[in-house]
Amino acid sequence: MRRTARYRVARNLWVTSVSDRNIDTAVVEDFGLEWEKFDQSEVSEAELERQFERYFAVFPWQSLPAQARGFDLGCGSGRWAKFVAARVHELTCIDPSERALAVARRNLQSRPNVMFHCASVDAVPLAEGSMDFGYSLGVLHHVPDTAAGIRSCVRPLKKGAPFLLYLYYGFDNRPWWFRLLWKASDLGRLVISRLPTFLKRRVCDVIAVFVYWPLARFARLAEKLGLGVGSLPLSHYRAMSFYTMRTDALDRFGTRLEQRFTRAQISQMMTEAGLVEIEFSADEPYWCAVGIKA
Repeated sequence: MRRTARYRVARNLWVTSVSDRNIDTAVVEDFGLEWEKFDQSEVSEAELERQFERYFAVFPWQSLPAQARGFDLGCGSGRWAKFVAARVHELTCIDPSERALAVARRNLQSRPNVMFHCASVDAVPLAEGSMDFGYSLGVLHHVPDTAAGIRSCVRPLKKGAPFLLYLYYGFDNRPWWFRLLWKASDLGRLVISRLPTFLKRRVCDVIAVFVYWPLARFARLAEKLGLGVGSLPLSHYRAMSFYTMRTDALDRFGTRLEQRFTRAQISQMMTEAGLVEIEFSADEPYWCAVGIKA
């Protein structure tokens, strides 16, 4: 039987130690270093809020109770938690990286209603049926067993509580040539993600300069000319800062474990985890979906 233990290491910060975890420690270390480097301090509030609204476009804020308590699974730097904490009574930020949590604590120090836990997804330190909502954005495709991760997130939800999920999409709404481009880029990721940290960052910066920035700005120009840009690679970044492009280039090419899922696969995993009334966002980033605990 798996054993778990919790212990306090700082004010409002708990660590959960477990055996047999649904976690890749090398990936956790990489993301901890990423959030130390890109703590989001150079991104404007307006840009972060625009991204937040896109992720939460389908989230049913109106259904939450007045004293809502929820969790952010894989909070990273806390960039989304800062907006959520302003709207709810209490928010618990959970991340397996102590480095990431240190950044999140700093970014959220003005929010006394935020608690912090250092734990893996299969050791979420929340009582079953205790939370009014939860979300996990861009995290569970980086764990070995994504379906099990979703089930772990659903467990602490109350009946009728919403859970918002963002997983990398399997390009199921893209043409064949788009998927071919991704396959070529993924070969690069397999090599780049295993480079030493310093060299990996430099290579990802080069990718941001010579791939992300030109394609994003081309899409921006095309949009101003009244052309459709939805099928253009990296058009999602057309209104974003170069800092965000650098962050996401490292996020994309710097991780050793990445899984992608079609809309149908995500819907199936959410259903099997006990979620109903599943709704997908029609816009990027793909795929964002919300479900209600049955």
